[in-house]
Amino acid sequence: DKHKSAKNSEIDIPVFFPNKEIKLNSEFVDYINFGGFPEVIFSEEARNNIQKSVGSDVVDKVLLKDLPGMYGISDTQELNSFFVMLAIRTGEETSYESLSRRTGIEKAQIKKYLEYLESAFLIKTIDRIDLNAKKFKRRNRFKIYLTNPSLRSALVGAVDENDNAMGNLVETAIFAQYFHEPRKRLHYAREKSGKWEIDLAVLKPDLSVGSATEIKWTDRISQQQLDNIVGFCHKHNLDSAVVTTKTLRKTEKYQSVEIGFVSSAWEAFFQSM
Repeated sequence: DKHKSAKNSEIDIPVFFPNKEIKLNSEFVDYINFGGFPEVIFSEEARNNIQKSVGSDVVDKVLLKDLPGMYGISDTQELNSFFVMLAIRTGEETSYESLSRRTGIEKAQIKKYLEYLESAFLIKTIDRIDLNAKKFKRRNRFKIYLTNPSLRSALVGAVDENDNAMGNLVETAIFAQYFHEPRKRLHYAREKSGKWEIDLAVLKPDLSVGSATEIKWTDRISQQQLDNIVGFCHKHNLDSAVVTTKTLRKTEKYQSVEIGFVSSAWEAFFQSM
C-alpha cells in the first residue's frame, strides 16, 4: 500500500492532463510576475525591465508621498527598505522581534510600518492558530503576504518557475485571491514546536474550521505532509481538503478524507472567479 511508506517518503500521484497544466503554469508565472500591472503585460520592453517601468512608480506613489505622514512616519526611505525586505520574504513566518533584529528598527516602529502598509493594501498579515484552531494568547508569530505577488517583481525583478522564491510566491498568489473577500477569516495552523503546518485554514463565523489547504509548487508530497492535513481534517470534522501541486489533478480518499490534488495555477484561477 503506497500510504504505508516511511514518514519521510513521497507519494507519487498519477499525472492528469499535464500538457494543459504546463501551459496554464506559463500563464500563472506571468501573472505572478506581471499580473498586477496590465500596462506591463502588453509591453515587451516594460516586462524586460519591470523594476524601472513599474517599481519606481510603486515607491514614489505609495511609499514616498505624504500619506505615510498621517501614520507618524517621517523616514520614508526606511519604510521603503522595510517594504522591499517584506516583498522578498512574502509568505514567510516572522515576528516583531525577528523583524527588529533583521532590520535594526524598533518594534514599535515596525508595528507602525505594518499598520500603514496594510492600510495601503500592499500587505496582509495572517495570524497563526494551533491544532485546535485557537489563536495564541500573544501574537508572537505571524505571516506577511504581499496583496499581489507581482509587487515583488516590480521591486526586485521577475522570477522563472524554477526560482527558489516560487514556493512562497505561489502561496502569495493563492492567498491574494482570498484577500478580495475581507470577511473570510484566513489563518495558517502551526504547532508550537513547528513539527507540522497547514498553509491555509479558513474559519467559519463561529470560528470552527471550514476548510484546509496545503499549497505546494511540486508534483510530490511527503507522507508526513499528507498525514498532517488529514489529521487536521479529522480533528475538525472535515471530510475533504485541497492539496495544490504543480501539474497534477486527482481526487483520492485517504483515511476517510477526500483529498483534491489540483494545480496551484488552477486553484488561484478558481478562487479568483
